[in-house]
Amino acid sequence: MVVEPEKGGKMKKTVHRAEERGHADHGWLDSHHSFSFAGYYDPEKMNFGALRVLNDDIVSSGMGFGTHPHENMEIISIPLSGSLKHKDSMGNIHVIRENEVQVMSAGTGIQHSEFNPDRDKEVNFLQIWIFPDQRDVEPRYDQKEFDPKDQENRFQQILGSTKDGGHVWIHQNARMFRGRFSRDMQQEIDLSSSQQGIYLFVLEGAAEVAGESLGHRDAIGISAVESIQIEAKENSDILIIEVPMD
Repeated sequence: MVVEPEKGGKMKKTVHRAEERGHADHGWLDSHHSFSFAGYYDPEKMNFGALRVLNDDIVSSGMGFGTHPHENMEIISIPLSGSLKHKDSMGNIHVIRENEVQVMSAGTGIQHSEFNPDRDKEVNFLQIWIFPDQRDVEPRYDQKEFDPKDQENRFQQILGSTKDGGHVWIHQNARMFRGRFSRDMQQEIDLSSSQQGIYLFVLEGAAEVAGESLGHRDAIGISAVESIQIEAKENSDILIIEVPMD
């Protein structure tokens, strides 16, 4: 596995093992935190560049988060299984399901709730927060469905900073990709600039990245490189989040 460093620079990497994440079990909510969140605090895991939160949440049937506020944060929800019902102060009432991505720009302030509408099935979803590149924007909501076939042995862009391109967008120079790879498949990802970093999260399977063997729910943050190569060591589902490091 080769990671090409930026010319004149030196690759920086941080490995986050699944078992080292913060954990909170509230009965109705089983949550793992990649970064400091709520009652979990680790000064070494405050953020990765503009990426502030990556929570891996399992919510019991019929349960959820009551109405609560957010401001000046870009919030992304990705259901991995099950469904999640969203309601907010802008009047949006939607259900997001597996293979969909929801974005919410909290901006000047928003209140919302999230519940598992299923009576007999848990929902497992990723809650991701990214710092915006501008404060006090008008709150907004969007969601989009992505065909898993478009992610077979390739990375499909599911989030970006522009309003076109077939993906959802946020107020930040960030990109997000998802790929589902067969064993031994390799894929290269180019960073959009030398100021960006990549946080790679193995949703399922195993991969080798930057000389590190990563398993189920392991992650690695990489910066000061021009590109990275990923090799799937078994059938794998991989999420990549590219964010500014400043």
